[in-house]
Amino acid sequence: MNKIKNFFMSYIDAIAVNIREHRDNMPQIFKLSIADLKKTYTGAALGWAWAVIKPIVTIFVYWFAIAIGLRQNSAVEGVPYILWLICGIVPWFFMGEAITGGTECIRRYSYLVTKMKYPVTTIPTFNNLSKLVVHAIISAVVIIIFWFAGYPPSIYLLQLPLYMLMMFMLMNAWSLFAGLVSAMSKDFANLVKSLNIAVFWLSGILWNIENVKDNELIYSILMLNPVTFICYGYRNCFIYETWFFDQPKRCLYFLFWYALMALMSMWAYKKLRKEIPDVL
Repeated sequence: MNKIKNFFMSYIDAIAVNIREHRDNMPQIFKLSIADLKKTYTGAALGWAWAVIKPIVTIFVYWFAIAIGLRQNSAVEGVPYILWLICGIVPWFFMGEAITGGTECIRRYSYLVTKMKYPVTTIPTFNNLSKLVVHAIISAVVIIIFWFAGYPPSIYLLQLPLYMLMMFMLMNAWSLFAGLVSAMSKDFANLVKSLNIAVFWLSGILWNIENVKDNELIYSILMLNPVTFICYGYRNCFIYETWFFDQPKRCLYFLFWYALMALMSMWAYKKLRKEIPDVL
């Protein structure tokens, strides 16, 4: 019993430290996220315009390859494919970058840990927060695109910030875990980069998962994917007009993955926090 008690107490202590470090360093988190944004776009002639140009070019390439090259341009459940693609791929721009970028965030800001004794747990937070600002700008552009395409904003868009928050929390937990493990071994970062493309193709971003609904096993496995939950959540806001609480099972799947990822991040922090400064 004592071992079990000590086990849970150690995790509770790690969570308490995480919360306390975020609370005590909130001003620095916002300042560093702004600095990260400026660092990303400073020096480019078009500056912040690249935040919109890059995803537009990516969307056009995927649309051209699938709709024109493969001639798969039929409407998806009555919605033009290009619109269906846009609201599914926009959250992936954030998540895809967070999945790979999370493995590099602590090494990228190693000087904060080694020279300034800055809390490790807050590094993924400000790193992802800067990306979330860009994501919010792109999402606003998507709302305008849908409006001009004949899909004016509806009451279902009120849940969009909730999906953004869930996406941010999941990617933040992942980034802390991946950043700590990758700081100890670069092989893990290389593995994640290799698997990232698989996550993209299996998340129903470019194709409708409902097409495989006849195969219950494959369909169930694909729907367990938290990336799929977020991408289809955005489509619920823009296209399907469905509230998140109308899909309780999918919400429970997501909460399971978040809880698991948070537990893994706390495990990595508890095990590696004393070794990270020496490794970096």
